[in-house]
Amino acid sequence: MTAALPRVDSARLMELLSSSLAAYYGDFTVAAADENLTASQGKTLNVLRRGPASMSTLATTLTCDASNMTGIVDRLEKRGLVRREPSASDRRVKNVVLTAEGERVIDVIRGNMHRTLAGLDRLDDQERATLGALLERVFAPQPPATRA
Repeated sequence: MTAALPRVDSARLMELLSSSLAAYYGDFTVAAADENLTASQGKTLNVLRRGPASMSTLATTLTCDASNMTGIVDRLEKRGLVRREPSASDRRVKNVVLTAEGERVIDVIRGNMHRTLAGLDRLDDQERATLGALLERVFAPQPPATRA
């Protein structure tokens, strides 16, 4: 007979998430710096790894001012890590697209996140599947609730 797991209150979960994110972003910042990128530049590449995004979407996702986003993208574009291209649906909008070199750099950054990778390596296959499912359940965008 298995014992019931103790209930973990929301305050403790928030503390664990905070500690986890601090460790993750600390690791990410060091790995990005090793590639001569700021944390914001690295985060931008990370977001673009999912696919092209408009400047306004990037600014919203990264919670920064649109003018700051322009400077970040300008510097990434100068290094050949991203390019701007017109949106297929609205020519007034410029999408930011990761280049092959940008993909390589974000993959290097992710591969050099040694503390994060070591922590994940401590999980067995079932624990990894459980963690993945829980993270998706908690953080994946939910469809809007329908009104009856």
